Amino acid sequence: MNKKLHKPSVDRFFDAVLCLEDRDECYQFFEDVCTVNEILSLAQRFEVAGMLRSGKTYLEISEATGASTATISRVNRSLVYSNDGYQIVFGRLDEKEKEQQD
Repeated sequence: MNKKLHKPSVDRFFDAVLCLEDRDECYQFFEDVCTVNEILSLAQRFEVAGMLRSGKTYLEISEATGASTATISRVNRSLVYSNDGYQIVFGRLDEKEKEQQD
């Protein structure tokens, strides 16, 4: 993990995110903390990561999301050389979706 990030202020921010109870609270909090473009950018990166994980090509991803090849490449590097953050979240989302289907 990036040692530059490990600060009390970042810990407090993450604690704040972890105390949000539902999607509506996430919208309220993130709309206060981030600009609309920052939220959309984060969401786009997450969508790109999901598509890369599914084996989509850069061209398919760019056409579907509007992401630049530089953004797609950056997300791909995060997936390949990561702290497994994406994998943790995607794994939990997969489990949640599976539970909802049963």
